[in-house]
Amino acid sequence: MDYFLVSFFLLEHIRKTLHTKEKMPYWHQRIEYAKYISYIMVAAFFISDSASWFSWIGNAFLALLVFTAYKNDDFYDVRGIVLSIIPFIVVSFVRDLARIVTPSFYDDYSNYFSAIRSFAFVLCFIIWLFAQRQLKELQKEREERQREEREIKAQKESLEYLVAERTHELTLQKEELQKAIEELKSTQNQLIQSEKMASLGELTAGIAHEIQNPLNFVNNFSEVSVELCQELEEEIEKTEISSEDKEYIRGIISDLSQNQEKITHHGKRADSIVKGMLQHSRASSGNKEEVDVNALADEYMRLAYHGLRAKNKEFNAALTTDFDETIGKVNVLPQDLGRVFLNLFTNAFYAVAEKKKTLSESNQETDYRPEVKISTKKFADKLYIRVSDNGTGMPEHVKAKIFQPFFTTKPTGQGTGLGLSMSYDIITNGHGGTLDVDTVPGEKTEFRITIPV
Repeated sequence: MDYFLVSFFLLEHIRKTLHTKEKMPYWHQRIEYAKYISYIMVAAFFISDSASWFSWIGNAFLALLVFTAYKNDDFYDVRGIVLSIIPFIVVSFVRDLARIVTPSFYDDYSNYFSAIRSFAFVLCFIIWLFAQRQLKELQKEREERQREEREIKAQKESLEYLVAERTHELTLQKEELQKAIEELKSTQNQLIQSEKMASLGELTAGIAHEIQNPLNFVNNFSEVSVELCQELEEEIEKTEISSEDKEYIRGIISDLSQNQEKITHHGKRADSIVKGMLQHSRASSGNKEEVDVNALADEYMRLAYHGLRAKNKEFNAALTTDFDETIGKVNVLPQDLGRVFLNLFTNAFYAVAEKKKTLSESNQETDYRPEVKISTKKFADKLYIRVSDNGTGMPEHVKAKIFQPFFTTKPTGQGTGLGLSMSYDIITNGHGGTLDVDTVPGEKTEFRITIPV
């Protein structure tokens, strides 16, 4: 009977230790069959009158279990307890063999055989208890290791999350820093431009004042000289000299008059330039007034348009307005802002006229329709004004210099180069706003005005 008790405990130990039901379903089913066999053999032992053949069946059954567990790697973790049964099997086999081969020897030493077999049986359980304790320690170590691995994994995930979050924060900070650097560079460039404009304004004022006085003398004396030539010609008519001498003197007087008229013309041209320089450098002395900016812009738009139409009757353009009617009246310098509008509209109409002229001269039949547009919008505490055209546009190198004094792209005699420079000064210094330009060469130009209100 003890054979089957050992086999039962061995099978139960294997089942619990290896968790065969979850991890080894194939062997779990066979272990259950072996346990049923053990139950049957125990029942048969109590029913049968002769138990000698049970010893051989028990030995064979235990030997089969040991051989199966030893040969399969799936049972590696329980090989220690399985091999501990071998002494019990060997002692039982020698005892049963001695009982059959030498019954007298067995009868003389049967007590010794029983003692040794009992010792082997007890040894099996001692080894099993030791293995159980060792297994529990290993299980505890394994659970501790698994707990540490879970903690390490959790810390790793937490660290990865922190690293990702910090990386995202650093990326945002980098982007914000780059944006701040770009804004700083832009502000620096605007400040440099403003300083240049201020320095040029002071220099322009000094030069203009120095030139104005001698220029006044030139203009005045040239006009007087023309009048003197006219008086001289009248006096010659009264003088009795030969007709040939009169014609000769008239020719000289005519040449002198023409020269003086040219001096007067170019003197006035220089005078207008000097006055523009003074106007550009002089701070506005006017007071701000509540003005309807929409009406002011519309008035100067049509004034500039009809001014160009007076010079070129064939010129036509579409005038587009997109006014924000909720603006109401805004506190501005009306004369100065009107001057800005006039400059911007004059340049816009000039640009669309030049583009149409270029297309006509190159015999390019297109559906080009000149258009100048003005739009206003009030948002929060700022007034936004856009003046755009679909004219010639301007290249980048022109755009970089467009607000510098005396810079112009118009032919000689058609522009002083002070209009946009003066407009920039009026908007930035006179109104505390901004004036910039966006352009696409050959397609469009848009001037953007922002004024705090």
